[in-house]
Amino acid sequence: MRITINNGGTFYNGQAGCFTRLMLLMIAVMVGAWILPGVDVTSWGSVLLTAIVISLLNNIIRPILIVVTLPVTAITLGLFLFVINAIIIIMASELVKGFEVENFGSALLFSLILMAVNYLLELPNKYLNRQTLNQSNNQAFRQSDDDSDDEGFTPYEEIKK
Repeated sequence: MRITINNGGTFYNGQAGCFTRLMLLMIAVMVGAWILPGVDVTSWGSVLLTAIVISLLNNIIRPILIVVTLPVTAITLGLFLFVINAIIIIMASELVKGFEVENFGSALLFSLILMAVNYLLELPNKYLNRQTLNQSNNQAFRQSDDDSDDEGFTPYEEIKK
């Protein structure tokens, strides 16, 4: 996640960005555990550890699973990625003692909730990035108006043979 500021720069890159993404994942884990009856998180420490483990599994194991299951993912038009996300959640529940997921269905719904909460938390960032992109495009367009390399031609001038 990148949090942008009005002058077009990015905010929270590097270690601070990792901390921000971890906090957002912690919020998503708490919301998912609060909504679903099949998911239980016992303490704040287990929420933090669950967010760390899910983040690590998403960065290390998920790419390997995607490559291994690429034919199935292609046949299902990407829907098998939801199964991969549920497998990551089940692996996290096996690794973290205070994070319990009852069954595969709960893991699948939990991964969908994580995805939805992360999407909602990214919306302000996407809006700010779009504003920054529009501003930079407008500046580039204005800069191209005063170019003097056109040698006196107007945009609508016809070339006669």
